[in-house]
Amino acid sequence: MSAWRIPPGEIEAESFRRIEAEAGKHGLDREVWLVVRRMIHTSADFDYLTHTRLHPRAIAAGVAALRQGRPVATDTRMLAAGISTGRLSRLGVEVRCLMDAPEVAGEAHRRGLTRAAVAMERLLPQVAGGIVAIGNAPTALFRLLELLDEGAPPPALIIGLPVGFVNAAEAKEALSRSDYPYITALGRKGGSAVAASVVNALAVLALEEGRHG
Repeated sequence: MSAWRIPPGEIEAESFRRIEAEAGKHGLDREVWLVVRRMIHTSADFDYLTHTRLHPRAIAAGVAALRQGRPVATDTRMLAAGISTGRLSRLGVEVRCLMDAPEVAGEAHRRGLTRAAVAMERLLPQVAGGIVAIGNAPTALFRLLELLDEGAPPPALIIGLPVGFVNAAEAKEALSRSDYPYITALGRKGGSAVAASVVNALAVLALEEGRHG
C-alpha cells in the first residue's frame, strides 16, 4: 500500500523517464521533443507524438518572446491557471485573459458572437509580438486568423489547441496551413491543460532549464 509514496520532487522526473521509454526513438529535435513530451505528460496521450505540428520558427519565436518579457494571452482562465507563474515572473511575462470581462459578454451578446471571439479581438492589439494560447474555443482561433488576414499586428507565436467536436479540427487545420509561427495538433484533441503545457515548456527553454531535461 506504500507504493504510491514517491517523493514529490521525483514524480515529474519519473513520469518523464517513463514517457521517454515508451516513446522510444521518435526522431524529434531536442527542443521539439521537450515541448511534445510535456504535452504527453499533461494528457497521458501519446497521440501527440504524431499529431503535433510546429511551424519551423515556432519554438525560436516563442522562446524569444518570453525572454523579451512579451505577454501571453489565453482564451480561458483555466489555461491561464495552468501556466507556471513562477517561471513567467522570472521572465517578466504577464498572462492576460478577458473571458470574464463584463464588456466582452455584453458585446458578444449584441453581435451574436462567442465571448472567446470578442475577447480575442480585444486582446490581440495588446499582445503583438507576444504569445496567443488557445486551448478551448475554436471560434477564438478562427477569429484570430481572420484578424491577422485583415492586417492586425501578429503575435510572435500562436499556440492553437482548441478541443471539441465542432470546428476544433478545422480551426487547427487552418492554423497549420498559415505562415504564422504556430504549435498545434491535428484532430479534435487539445484543451487548456495541453496548451498551458506548451507555454510551460517554452518557459523552461527560455530560462535554459530545459538543457538538463
